[in-house]
Amino acid sequence: METNTVNLKTEALKNGAIWGAINIVIFLVVWYAMPSLMGNWSFAILQLIIGITLACFFILDMRKKAGGYWTFGEALWNIFVMFLLSMAIMFVFNILFGKFIDPTYPVKMKEMIMANSEKMFEKFGMAEDQVAEAMQKQGEKMNAQFNPTFSQAIVQFGISAIFYFIGALIFALIFKKKNPNPYHFNQDDQPTVG
Repeated sequence: METNTVNLKTEALKNGAIWGAINIVIFLVVWYAMPSLMGNWSFAILQLIIGITLACFFILDMRKKAGGYWTFGEALWNIFVMFLLSMAIMFVFNILFGKFIDPTYPVKMKEMIMANSEKMFEKFGMAEDQVAEAMQKQGEKMNAQFNPTFSQAIVQFGISAIFYFIGALIFALIFKKKNPNPYHFNQDDQPTVG
């Protein structure tokens, strides 16, 4: 009978770090090769598809290393740790990138997003004064996003963590897999009822 000798928390941290590094590479390639894509909805959709694909790959990798089976609780905790670390790496990188590596990044991103937002508001048929008001609010949001104060960064991180936890709940529901053998052995080789 196969026993679980892999520490899933370590695997979750490792996979989260790899995922974060992949996100940084994708960001740098797109920023320096095709920066106009950064403010585009199609790029956001592509990022979502890549993110879901990587999530599935890393989750299946962890479940396989867990012996092919894990409970909802085991899946949730490890998936959330992986998601949170990946997000934290990219979150910190974005702030550091805009402050120290390429200070034009926040300015260019704000300009691209503001231009796309203005087009969208006009497509919705908003009046000029409504567009101006919406653009002012959008500008304030962009300043907080790309040049946050410490408290704004903490709030943004907390809100993102909540969304990633909800995502982890969904993925844990999808990828949990009960062991069909009710008498299996855990890491300490003690019989347990699953």
